[in-house]
Amino acid sequence: MKNLQTKNPNYIRCIKPNDKKAAHIFNEALVCHQIRYLGLLENVRVRRAGYAFRQAYEPCLERYKMLCKQTWPHWKGPARSGVEVLFNELEIPVEEYSFGRSKIFIRNPRTLFKLEDLRKQRLEDLATLIQKIYRGWKCRTHFLLMKKSQVVIAAWYRRYAQQKRYQQIKSSALVIQSYIRGWKARKILRELKHQKRCQEAVTTIAAYWHGTQARRELRRLKEEARNKHAIAVIWAYWLGSKRDVSLWTGAHHTLTMIICLFFLKVRREYRKFFRANAGKKIYEFTLQRIVQKYFLEMKNKMPSLSPIDKNWPSRPYLFLDSTHKELKRIFHLWRCKKYRDQFTDQQKLIYEEKLEASELFKDKKALYPSSVGQPFQGAYLEINKNPKYKKLKDAIEEKIIIAEVVNKINRANGKSTSRIFLLTNNNLLLADQKSGQIKSEVPLVDVTKVSMSSQNDGFFAVHLKEGSEAASKGDFLFSSDHLIEMATKLYRTTLSQTKQKLNIEISDEFLVQFRQDKVCVKFIQGNQKNGSVPTCKRKNNRLLEVAVP
Repeated sequence: MKNLQTKNPNYIRCIKPNDKKAAHIFNEALVCHQIRYLGLLENVRVRRAGYAFRQAYEPCLERYKMLCKQTWPHWKGPARSGVEVLFNELEIPVEEYSFGRSKIFIRNPRTLFKLEDLRKQRLEDLATLIQKIYRGWKCRTHFLLMKKSQVVIAAWYRRYAQQKRYQQIKSSALVIQSYIRGWKARKILRELKHQKRCQEAVTTIAAYWHGTQARRELRRLKEEARNKHAIAVIWAYWLGSKRDVSLWTGAHHTLTMIICLFFLKVRREYRKFFRANAGKKIYEFTLQRIVQKYFLEMKNKMPSLSPIDKNWPSRPYLFLDSTHKELKRIFHLWRCKKYRDQFTDQQKLIYEEKLEASELFKDKKALYPSSVGQPFQGAYLEINKNPKYKKLKDAIEEKIIIAEVVNKINRANGKSTSRIFLLTNNNLLLADQKSGQIKSEVPLVDVTKVSMSSQNDGFFAVHLKEGSEAASKGDFLFSSDHLIEMATKLYRTTLSQTKQKLNIEISDEFLVQFRQDKVCVKFIQGNQKNGSVPTCKRKNNRLLEVAVP
């Protein structure tokens, strides 16, 4: 009953919104029937007839003490007296509240709302006061700083004027002598500073070395003390001595307790058969049995072979903590190896490309998460089967890594044109989608960088080496639905052929070379008229905007 009296009970009424147990369905008739059946309206009327709000004196005074000058900022008397002073100061009618032994009772919610409005207005006034004080302090600090700066500037100017006048009076011989003396003095100063730094460095290195030696010696002494303590505990229980219970605490408390209890039982029954080394053998036997039991239990509790399974049995003994963690690490490495051994060469290549894409675009490109579940196919156009592209197939003798239709952005007006994007081992080709005629051919050694935005769009720019034959018209700007795959395969192919990593730039603004002009490609957020498709528009000779939904 004492425990129940310390609690604040709340009666909960559960109301079902519908009979289908489904979300976002509200049956008004069913809910009204439940409210009438449970008597909630009568409870509300009874609650309104009494005191609608109650609160302990301490939190009430803490919440509304800023409304009264006598209670703000600190009230030194009892909490109830502070609440009485607060309510009298606010001129709240007596019939609107009542004082209990430990709580204040408020009859009308409007009184509570009034208190909250007054508190909100008072907090705004306090914030204004804090701002005023802070601005005054800031202005004073700025003034003092300006004053100090003026004094310093004046002092430096007077010093400069006097030095200049002094230099005009001095003869040329004295000037030469002063420069020579200054040069000698600076040389001696540099030598002295160098000697001082060398001495400080030697002192610091020696101090760190002595500290390291001292810490090593301290760890060794602590380890010896723990070992001596454990041996003393085992030996004391073996001899049957009744020492203080404090010997049960130590580095190996749990293991020592088990061994000592086992010793007591064995000594009572087989005291006359004990030999001089029986304690050591029993200790070794017990430890061996515990370890054996641990491994047998682990054999039956092993988790699944899935690398993503993070379940692992809990350790039974504290002294096996390091062993338990090492077994967990070894088992995880082993099952990861078993999982990798099941892959074919083609699957390994796919996962290597996915891993490369993760390293390049994870947490950098907003389009990357949607590409994780999509397999990298490479050849999205069946060039070998389509007779329309027979001429294009005969013109290409190398292996095709990517074959896809992309939108090439016009350098003059920002409009897009469909092109076939082909990537081979040594070249990057663009062909007409209708006729299959090759429009451009770029060696991979001339590709210097690929730029794209960090947003959820498929635009990317291919930068070419300045002065090369392929860069006569400038860089290329494309839009593709498989941007992550194309950039990854282009990166890997360039790395394998040129032995150099292709630079991938991810920024919402980057420069491209269009003939003789450098144009800034800027990505902005905007509402699209054609749905969720990004649009590209050439603003002027130096700016090309891409609106991304």
